[in-house]
Amino acid sequence: MDAGVWIAIYLPLFVIFFVVYPNNVKKIKLIRQLKKRKGVKVMSNELIGDLVGKEVLISTGSLGSSYNKVTVVEVVDNWIKVEKKGKSDLINIDFVQGIKIL
Repeated sequence: MDAGVWIAIYLPLFVIFFVVYPNNVKKIKLIRQLKKRKGVKVMSNELIGDLVGKEVLISTGSLGSSYNKVTVVEVVDNWIKVEKKGKSDLINIDFVQGIKIL
């Protein structure tokens, strides 16, 4: 067999087994580690629903900005509508790390 046939057969296999597959394995391991984290609970809408009309401090950590002294206006599905000085913002509950009642 000449070199062209070897390249046509073995180069795609090399790419699959040494480039694509290891990247997928790392992603799968990361997903498994995130699922195994104990003590981490998703914030529920019922808990946040009790804060409607109260002034709070919402922390999103390194995922975005923190919201200082905002009033919770509404909680719908996975979103919190907050208001500060007449301006309103929507915050995804999945990214909220902590809420402090002022």
